[in-house]
Amino acid sequence: MAEAHAKQHDYHILAPSPWPFLGSFGALVLCIGGVFWMQYLKGNEFPVFGINMATPWLFFIGLLIVLYTMFGWWSDTVKEAHEGHHTRVVSLHLRYGMIMFIASEVMFFVAWFWAFFDASLFPGEAVQYTRSEYTGGIWPPKGIEVLDPFYLPLYNTIILLLSGTTLTWAHHAMLHNDRKGLINGLAITVALGVLFSFVQAYEYVHAPFNFKDSIYGATFFMATGFHGFHVFIGTVFLIVCLIRAIRGDFTPKQHFGLEAAAWYWHFVDVVWLFLYATIYVWASVGADIAVH
Repeated sequence: MAEAHAKQHDYHILAPSPWPFLGSFGALVLCIGGVFWMQYLKGNEFPVFGINMATPWLFFIGLLIVLYTMFGWWSDTVKEAHEGHHTRVVSLHLRYGMIMFIASEVMFFVAWFWAFFDASLFPGEAVQYTRSEYTGGIWPPKGIEVLDPFYLPLYNTIILLLSGTTLTWAHHAMLHNDRKGLINGLAITVALGVLFSFVQAYEYVHAPFNFKDSIYGATFFMATGFHGFHVFIGTVFLIVCLIRAIRGDFTPKQHFGLEAAAWYWHFVDVVWLFLYATIYVWASVGADIAVH
């Protein structure tokens, strides 16, 4: 009788899970809460059934629901792996899912690069969507001092390239069952990721322009800011991998979590190289460099 119910395939049939519904609900609350928060920042009221909903609290409630869903869902995924449910077919599909996610992230950054190049290659057309004095028909806009690309941005470029190297070291150490090398490589990578974020925060604080100065500031902070956010997410991803490596979760045959984190981090590295080459170096040619 037991043999009749034995699984005869490599697919994993998931048990009923609350996470898709809870995640969707949290995202909805997060979105609506963001609208209410913006109304709050503008000093407006947003009455709903006699209650002023113009408050940031709903946004943070939605954020907590989303974070809890992420923790619970991924914890279940790790548990399924330990139970042997991540067969060859399931592991292949997990990799396909990660590849599709990174592809969507590529298109996300394409949008910001598109906005930057549209404004920089055709600065005279900026009068159509902003005040003409913001550009003066040149790029960078008239009166804007840009950051020195061979100071902090170069420093951060070296940091990210080093982090990619140490992560590759950790990956190869894991493949050779070198647990100490895996832990050391991940720890150094996490430290470099944190260092990158601190350097970028310092750069933002001392930037000679701000978001609302011009289309230059808007495109600069949106592109580099979202990249910085991805570095933060990737660092959290690697911290989780470090904790799991210390617990002994990864083996040469089962390590998709580490592999996915490595793919994501290398993607962040590549995006930064494009950002550095275009927004920092190319856009600074002939421009006034801010004194640091």
